[in-house]
Amino acid sequence: MGDDDVRREQIRSLLAGGLKTQVFPRAYTQDEIQAVVAKARGATLKGKLEIGGFTLTPVADGDIDQACETCMYYQVHRRYCELPELDLPVEPGWSCRLWRI
Repeated sequence: MGDDDVRREQIRSLLAGGLKTQVFPRAYTQDEIQAVVAKARGATLKGKLEIGGFTLTPVADGDIDQACETCMYYQVHRRYCELPELDLPVEPGWSCRLWRI
């Protein structure tokens, strides 16, 4: 198991274990995005998950299911979020409040 897989399992365990995350409000405007990113910058793993609003399932907002696999920051072959302030291994069906098309 590689480092990303180990970390992904750690994230899954934290979220499945009841870690409370800030799923809403979603960050859509530039100001909202910058506020979340500023808080996430330099945070611990738990902090990134909490601030980023991570979930183990897609979040439906309006008519769109927001999953990592449909986000512009998602690296498909690596299963990874390349947003520098998050920089985390993720699963395709997970979600966070910084999701972007």
